[in-house]
Amino acid sequence: MGNQVNLESILEDLDATSALEDLQEISVALRDTLKINHIVYHWVDSAGDQYGCGTYSDDWVERYVEQNYHRTDPVILGCFQRFHPVDWKRMDWSTKAAKVFLKDALDHGVGNQGYSIPIRGPKGQFALFTANHVCSDEEWAEFTQAFGRDLILIAHYFNRKALEFETNRQPEQSRSLSPREVDAMTLLALGYNRAQIAHSLSISEHTLRVYIESARFKLGALNTTHAIARALSRGLIVV
Repeated sequence: MGNQVNLESILEDLDATSALEDLQEISVALRDTLKINHIVYHWVDSAGDQYGCGTYSDDWVERYVEQNYHRTDPVILGCFQRFHPVDWKRMDWSTKAAKVFLKDALDHGVGNQGYSIPIRGPKGQFALFTANHVCSDEEWAEFTQAFGRDLILIAHYFNRKALEFETNRQPEQSRSLSPREVDAMTLLALGYNRAQIAHSLSISEHTLRVYIESARFKLGALNTTHAIARALSRGLIVV
């Protein structure tokens, strides 16, 4: 599975792109070069609008949007809490909603193996770049070891181009939140309590309170609920 990736050529092609359609063509070319089933770039904004390109079937893309799966997709939910690439096997697939989602995905041609790279852009922008395939755990471990670094670089090139093409989708200008403030507000918006957030971020509840109050001040919010609403409406966090 996979062969020697001509990374320089792929990056040159990405630099030369001028429209989303070009990114779609590069997704197909990269998929074929790596000899895997799918390559996908996926951006979900604060309003739930979804944008991207990739090689999943049109039926699955339509099904995903119709069912609002971005709210229950374990990959998206898990990657919100991470900054490093994640193998799908490390996600929590134990809930009823996750099991329903997984069965539907497999029925629509999504592979059993996945490797997703979280991307955090300007003003809270969040996206994922994913490699997906059908194979054994051993084969997939060999693939991610061989191509993981290349995929990280390519993922950020994809995101840079997406931001260039879709300037109207970039979050509105606002006083920036720090990465930790974004994490704290995102997890609050997802319904985590403060103890859970502190544990997830490996910080004390006192430190968490500092981040939340700092974010509230920057957003000009009256309370935490108001701060979450403002962060969502301005695209600073995505849920």
